[in-house]
Amino acid sequence: MRKKQKAFLFILGALFLVSCGKTEQKETAAEKTEVTQEVKTEQTAEISKPAENPYLAAPTYAITHFDSSQSDAFPYAVKTGDFHIDLKQEKEVTGNPINIMTLASTSPDYMWGVSGRGPSYINVANKEFKEVARIDLPYEKIITKEIHEEVLRNDFKSVEDIEKAAKGKYISLESTDAVALAPSATYSLVDSDNTLYTNYGTFIQAFALIDKNDPTKGIQEIRKFDTKKIFGEKSILTGLSLTYDGNLIILANNAIAVVDREFKNTPSIIKFGTDESISNSIAVDEKSGIYVASNKFMRKVVWTGEKLSEDEKDGAWKTEYDTGQQPPSVKFGTGTGSTPTLMGFGNDEDKLVVITDGADRMNIVAFWRDEIPADFKQQEGTKSNRIAGQMPITAGLPADTKWIQSEQSVVVNGYGAFVVNNIVNEAPKDRMVGVIALGPVIKPPTGVERVEWDPKANAWKSVWTRADVSSISMVPSMSRVSNIVFVNGYTDKDGWEITGMDWNTGKTVHRTIFGKDNFGNGAYATIEFFPDGDLLFNSIAGPFRVVYK
Repeated sequence: MRKKQKAFLFILGALFLVSCGKTEQKETAAEKTEVTQEVKTEQTAEISKPAENPYLAAPTYAITHFDSSQSDAFPYAVKTGDFHIDLKQEKEVTGNPINIMTLASTSPDYMWGVSGRGPSYINVANKEFKEVARIDLPYEKIITKEIHEEVLRNDFKSVEDIEKAAKGKYISLESTDAVALAPSATYSLVDSDNTLYTNYGTFIQAFALIDKNDPTKGIQEIRKFDTKKIFGEKSILTGLSLTYDGNLIILANNAIAVVDREFKNTPSIIKFGTDESISNSIAVDEKSGIYVASNKFMRKVVWTGEKLSEDEKDGAWKTEYDTGQQPPSVKFGTGTGSTPTLMGFGNDEDKLVVITDGADRMNIVAFWRDEIPADFKQQEGTKSNRIAGQMPITAGLPADTKWIQSEQSVVVNGYGAFVVNNIVNEAPKDRMVGVIALGPVIKPPTGVERVEWDPKANAWKSVWTRADVSSISMVPSMSRVSNIVFVNGYTDKDGWEITGMDWNTGKTVHRTIFGKDNFGNGAYATIEFFPDGDLLFNSIAGPFRVVYK
């Protein structure tokens, strides 16, 4: 997920394909050969879940990656089958690229839309999806629906076609890496007062309804905080969350701070090493342990209720993990591409925090969140005994594959986890151009893997892999009710689609096929579903509500 600034990017948008219909999903022979290492896993009747943060607007979707643990798992059922969707026929709210997520409000009838042009308030009651209020920010470029259609209706044949279409519209004429220059509205949250906090440039801005009883009266900025004052002029904001006592956690590429939500008190700040860089957000536990991954270290920083602490006496820790080279596409940096995700809650035996590391052929890595068990011995090949276990990810790809890496967080449900490969060997230097080119003009990355943590053996095991499945840049998500994990990818035959795979077997059980209309590209955003099973598709051009017939 990631970035933007004054000269932003703007990409893929409009609508498309084929008729809305449904057919029974059939497993093909080719798919069977790609489903490998299938293993039966024990599923308990009740999988433990993270503690709800009472200061968030809702238990699900009030923060990027869905909850404080950053699980990317949601509690709603989703239909199985094949669905051909013409996005031109679906309800939408236009945004600027990139539209990371549509956030829950304190009312189930409304959601907050967040993009580079500014926040909006959306009526979602009774299958509606209608913008009722918006505040366009004067310093942000506005990309209209017409501009999206002009760019995204192109039948791209080459990278040069994409550059020509995007320059001056989605990205500035002088941009060399539009995504890296675009950190606005990347990480957001809505608190229990229905206040939206998000980042624009170096500011954290708080937005609220002018009249909480009548959303049509509009949105207002109620306060803002300039993080340059605490992090420095060159800092880039990379994360936002809430402690379980209701304070705002702000993460930058080089430091972390906690401040009250009114921005009245002096922030507590910790600055990290000058040779470190952070490009992903944070996970937070119910004791206000904060988990941060830089390109060199995995850390637990502790909010004591009065200050941030790196002291081991307060439960803080730091450890190295494996890193690698800068990949040629999609991913940012040489360390982990994932926001840390918590695993293990309540009475679960192991309490872990999970990432994919930065090795060129990545590992999935679990760290002990709290005390390291007394009888635990450091595992061979790991950087420290803080690492509970790590395992190479193959994603079903050949042993000579140069890159298996991810810019997406690990999806977690119970002790199960799911990861994707986002990398191809060659791609444009401008990652916004690259994220549009992957699929339509450059062969997209493929390979996904479902793994399971074994608390008895203190080890990962592979459950299944799918080398044939494409996941380009969208954050995967998982239905806890239907046991389906979803990705956004591209095939030569059908174009853009959401692919849903059975959590336990890897079999494809759901396809939402958009076709070759580039509005089906969810560039760096998150896959969401409504409580009634409708798809909330955060397209590069703005969110859509897809109603399955």
